[in-house]
Amino acid sequence: MEPSAELSTITILFFGFLLGLKHAVEADHLAAVSTIVAERKNIFSSTIIGGFWGVGHTITLLIIGVLVIFLKVQISESVEARLEAVVGVMLVALGINALRKFFQKDVVHSHTHEHEGHKHTHTHSHKDNEHEEHHNFWRLSPRSVLVGMIHGVAGSAALMLLIVPTIESSTIAMLYILIFGVGSIGGMMLMSLLIGLPLHLTAGKFEFLNKGILALGGLFSFGIGIFIVYEKLWV
Repeated sequence: MEPSAELSTITILFFGFLLGLKHAVEADHLAAVSTIVAERKNIFSSTIIGGFWGVGHTITLLIIGVLVIFLKVQISESVEARLEAVVGVMLVALGINALRKFFQKDVVHSHTHEHEGHKHTHTHSHKDNEHEEHHNFWRLSPRSVLVGMIHGVAGSAALMLLIVPTIESSTIAMLYILIFGVGSIGGMMLMSLLIGLPLHLTAGKFEFLNKGILALGGLFSFGIGIFIVYEKLWV
């Protein structure tokens, strides 16, 4: 490979990484992930959940890339619009689920312990239990991957394919998609960290703020979802 061609390839791949970073912070992506992250109070699990979204997103992009680059499959505008409408429906569902959890009361349990002949009763909510949060983290992870995959099927594919057809080498084109996906993983992990940070700082101290962030995430996701469905199916 000539030095100029090698430089051109590096430039394309670097551009793909930057585009992936930028792509992760689009409104519909943040709306979806925020509804999942808002359920967490552990900053580590919040960040990793964003990474799982990026992994799902990248898996779908690679599959679509194979279909487009090697099998020459064409995605029409009408099909693309319907796929984006599916994303809108998913956002509405995620928003409703977040709002349901906002109005759901904590299940409070009481435990009695005896210490030096004196009995003490401790009351706590399982919603605040760190062990349960760790357990639920693994339950939430497949959901994050699935949400990322659905996003990858829709508008993100169109954005990526604006560049892919201009790349002559199929190998470089697939590598571009992979680098784009890595950028989206990094971008979403960063945004999930920023979303999860106030939740982590207010956990156990300002519960109303935690629930308020969950409600805002649900409303944001629901509103964005309704707008996307209306725009893609009716407008």
